[in-house]
Amino acid sequence: MTADINELRRRMEGALKSLHQEFGGLRTGRANAALLEHIQVDAYGSMMPISQVATISVPEAHMLSVQVWDKGVVKSVEKAINAAGLGVNAIADGQLVRVPIPGLSQERRKELSKIAGKYAEEGKVSVRNVRRDGMDALKKMEKDGDISKDEHKKREGDIQKLTDEFIKKIDEALAAKEKDILG
Repeated sequence: MTADINELRRRMEGALKSLHQEFGGLRTGRANAALLEHIQVDAYGSMMPISQVATISVPEAHMLSVQVWDKGVVKSVEKAINAAGLGVNAIADGQLVRVPIPGLSQERRKELSKIAGKYAEEGKVSVRNVRRDGMDALKKMEKDGDISKDEHKKREGDIQKLTDEFIKKIDEALAAKEKDILG
């Protein structure tokens, strides 16, 4: 537990980065390679990230192309993509797996928007947990006589400003993702 503002910033940035990765996996009706990056493929007797067995590209706005490096893994890649719950239907064509991205219904867009909101709330909780750790560290430092009451108040204000900054960044990221999803 630390009250070092740079360490707290680093941890909050990690929460924001994690949120952006979660957002990358949400389908918006347009092809995006990030949609498939979290998929695990059963290859060579173990589960591996799809990026370790293939190259994902975006040849057109509504199509993803997955170039599998080893012909023996093509069926596993196709199966993993179809089983990922993304609402897509991968089609193997030799060592290439095509993934057409269908348009989204209005109902599905609203559902995805709610999921994005849930991810953003989880990100805010992570940021608030970092703040709590920093505040607890300050209380302990004051109790142990390492800092004065005035120094405690000043640092507490700095931590709160940092928290507000990251909560705002999360809200902005959510607004941008919702705009992207709702079209």
